[in-house]
Amino acid sequence: MGLGILSAARDEQVPGTSFVLDDASRPTHHGEEDFRLKYDRSGTVPIILVPQPSDDPNDPLNWPLWKRDVILCILSVISVIASTLSPLLAANTITLALYFERSFTQMALLTGYHLCGVGVAGLFFVASARVWGKRHLYLLGTTLIIISSAWGGSSGHSYRSLLWARIIQGVGLAPFEALVNASVGDLYFVHERGKRMAFSNLALFGGAFFTPIIVGKITHTLGWQWSFYLISIFAGALLPFIILFVPETAYRRASHLNTDVTGEENLHGKSNNDTSRTYPQADPQYRGAASEYLGPAIEMSNNDTPATHDSPSGSGPASFEKKHGDIETRHLRPQQQGNIPSKVSFARSLLPFNGRKTDDNLFKLILRPFPLFFHPAILWACLIQGTLIGWTVMIGVVLAAIFLGPPLFFDEVQTGYMYTGAFVGAVLGFILAGILADWSTNLMIRRNKGIYEPEFRIVLVVAQLILGCIGLYGFGVTSADVTRYGWFLPDFFFALEVMGMVLGAVASALYIVDAHRKIVFLM
Repeated sequence: MGLGILSAARDEQVPGTSFVLDDASRPTHHGEEDFRLKYDRSGTVPIILVPQPSDDPNDPLNWPLWKRDVILCILSVISVIASTLSPLLAANTITLALYFERSFTQMALLTGYHLCGVGVAGLFFVASARVWGKRHLYLLGTTLIIISSAWGGSSGHSYRSLLWARIIQGVGLAPFEALVNASVGDLYFVHERGKRMAFSNLALFGGAFFTPIIVGKITHTLGWQWSFYLISIFAGALLPFIILFVPETAYRRASHLNTDVTGEENLHGKSNNDTSRTYPQADPQYRGAASEYLGPAIEMSNNDTPATHDSPSGSGPASFEKKHGDIETRHLRPQQQGNIPSKVSFARSLLPFNGRKTDDNLFKLILRPFPLFFHPAILWACLIQGTLIGWTVMIGVVLAAIFLGPPLFFDEVQTGYMYTGAFVGAVLGFILAGILADWSTNLMIRRNKGIYEPEFRIVLVVAQLILGCIGLYGFGVTSADVTRYGWFLPDFFFALEVMGMVLGAVASALYIVDAHRKIVFLM
């Protein structure tokens, strides 16, 4: 496979391995583009679309790029609101302990049970998304956030009431924690995912780190209840946008078009057991067969002027009849258009369900995550993300204990401001991830003669190792003696640790989405 990536021991297609750049060394007819594939022609070098879009106008990959970006922006904004729920009590833990006359441990359990709600609900929501899609879960999650946040703010002096509100908040958070990255895989081609995945992760992690900065000030000025009320208000304001502008992103595409899962061999009608990188010559007999197999050919272009091409079947010129944003659809013979569905109306797109996405049994899907923990790639991703996320949560919990007491005696406002370092680290980490994710991958694709391997995403963990270790060791040393080092150095090293965490999160998420969508993210 090149660049140190091992080839499969048996003759089988490796998921995620695919041609992206139509390199001249590729064994087509004298470097000619493969007419059976669909391309992104917006740049100087044609990029093969992975996965290949179908001819259905309802396929999210056929939607205009601006529409897909709007969907991602709305999901990212609501993710910012949702992600504030977990660290909501970080800056005012001591204040709440005094208010409810409870111990520090009992206050910490408000976050612990909240996270249990996230985890348990995630098992059911991921299975439900696999069967019926994600839209109904985004609607349900937003509604639960609105109700539970209003409930938490009005819980009065009842610790039990606040505890159950926190658990329901966790259930509401689960769809955004578990499914937004999968929606990136639904909406974008492989070469478009890097920056968008960084952006969606920035929304999830950035919101979490920004929350304590403002919650301390809100608690000091308005009271802790308003940290709950404001979440309910903002989530309520976003609910109409989700209803109107976030249609279902899951799509049941023909398996041979999922070239990031099955490879191009299945697209060309080859056996799964044949992994040779050879292609038939572009002669008329293959042109006819391919056009019957794939239907209308599609080109990605930024040119608004319709163009004409010779029909691959040799039946005369074919013209562009209509466009879907950045996608121009070239129609061939009338008999090839009979099975193309009509575009779903806007009113119908508002429905929470639009059909099953798989025939798999729901209960089996609920249990499927447990054996997946023993899958090497899934275990690796959990460790890469979970290890530093665990340390980040630990730092967030002990930060209040370190600075609220002697020798610095910070109040809740000053303690909240200590999370500024984590927020800045998250932003810088995702900027760095967005730059490196696509740049390093494109560089290795070119060096690998146009072949993309999901392992190209893993190189980001090198930066995670460096920044994460420096941040953890630095925070441990400086926070142990704040009298000597003051508040700045612990906050600085906290920022480095968070930068390492988000780089690892982006790297592992991109790798799993690209290499193992069939078993994890093809929902």
